[in-house]
Amino acid sequence: MKKDFILILDFGSQYSHMIARRIRYMGVYTLLYRYDISISYIFSKNPKGIILSGGPFSVYENGSPSISQDLFQLNIPIFGICYGMQMISFLFGGKIEKSKHKEYGKSCFIIEDDNNLLFNGIPRKSIVWMSHFDEVKKISKEFKVLGHTSSCPVAALRHKNKEIYAVQFHPEVENTEFGISILKNFIFHICQCKSSNWNIDNFVQNAINKIKKRVEKKKVILGFSGGIDSFVTAYIIYKAIENSLICIFVDTGFLLEQEKENILFLCKKMNFPLQIIDAKNRFLSKLTGIVDPEMKRKIIGKEFLSIFQKVSVTIKNVEFLAQGTIYSDIIESSIFSNSNQNQLNYSIKSHHNVGGLPKKLMKLKLIEPLKNLFKDEVRQIGKKLGFPMEILYRHPFPGPGLSIRIIGEVSEKKISILKKAENILLQELKKNDIYHNVNQAFIILLPIKSVGVMGDKRTYEYVAVLRVINTEDFMTATFSHLSYDFLERISNRIINEVDGINRMVYDITSKPPSTIEWE
Repeated sequence: MKKDFILILDFGSQYSHMIARRIRYMGVYTLLYRYDISISYIFSKNPKGIILSGGPFSVYENGSPSISQDLFQLNIPIFGICYGMQMISFLFGGKIEKSKHKEYGKSCFIIEDDNNLLFNGIPRKSIVWMSHFDEVKKISKEFKVLGHTSSCPVAALRHKNKEIYAVQFHPEVENTEFGISILKNFIFHICQCKSSNWNIDNFVQNAINKIKKRVEKKKVILGFSGGIDSFVTAYIIYKAIENSLICIFVDTGFLLEQEKENILFLCKKMNFPLQIIDAKNRFLSKLTGIVDPEMKRKIIGKEFLSIFQKVSVTIKNVEFLAQGTIYSDIIESSIFSNSNQNQLNYSIKSHHNVGGLPKKLMKLKLIEPLKNLFKDEVRQIGKKLGFPMEILYRHPFPGPGLSIRIIGEVSEKKISILKKAENILLQELKKNDIYHNVNQAFIILLPIKSVGVMGDKRTYEYVAVLRVINTEDFMTATFSHLSYDFLERISNRIINEVDGINRMVYDITSKPPSTIEWE
């Protein structure tokens, strides 16, 4: 155990691992545990500080996750974030209620009392990232308010006699202007931690060694998508077992134009052997009549695994299935349970590569070397490995492909329309040197039509949405502030060149409250 480390108690927040990652970047070792570990266990680990994460619950509801008040008697500095703040207030006798004005996204935070270590060096006014539907209405006499926003009177507080601090906003996300400074103040000034040079430099070699030892002389099949996650996964496994790795790329029919050819080119560039399976008709037939996005994802996931199962029986000595799963996939698919084992389903959306293996594939063991890393960490590894730009900065493309960018039922005609629109968008992004200045850009085809006029004739065609975002880690995101000239050019080209679309709109919502993809 490292001498100085921070313990995070997880209450089901999608940002919990982000807190850990931020602190690791500061050079301080961090452990993440479920909220219901025992006080004696926490005491035995002797952390320098404890952080209580956010979560999708209401502290005043029966069965909501909580902690023992004995935690506050350990004389260890505590920092509550969002739900963590509400729980601290609630346990000390404060009053928590539904917010009259919910806050999702950026808010202006105003410090009322700057005579505290948490906000040392932080300007009186700054931008913070809010994501809450409850708020602290009344605090106990043991606490004092440190700051507020225009719609949240108690946005930060501290105990008058103990090192217990809390904020309603999320300092761990990049959109909180001085969030890292606030975390540093807690870690280094309040908890008095010393940097231990925690980093991920040795991640690749450790992963290679573990896979080599685990796999030995068996074979591994890898579901290869062509994104940075699957390329890094393939590299690590290939270094461990070389030709015992079999990469399988499934052509679902929901790919972008020239996608298959581009992936083949990149694989040859990286010397990865690749087996392509044409399953276009199979996937399309399975989605006929399906409208619900979760059903789409589950059907696609089932078909992927069914294909891998059939492939696995044709190859001798296959014992493992590898996937490029990253942590954002897992937490968006997760079901968080309370200590009574009652499932509280707060999953955001299912990912086809998350959730274990079905019975047909139970003979295969799962390998997911990146499952505890975020997208930016995977890209950081790719850089260190010398991956080409086309792989490192390729925009993410969802496993289910265009099927989840077609809202409602998927058809061959809609796929053709969307492919053409996406191709125009890609051309313009690259032509105008915008592609590498944004993190993801795509088109969504809506299941509604609108009236238009083209060549003095009435049209009645689909509405399409342009979604372009900037993000550091894909856990939070803001829409890209593109010029009106560029937006107009995209709209004109798509409407003029793509039969089936006669209206374009631009999505300007952040994540949260929205996700990046629509389904």
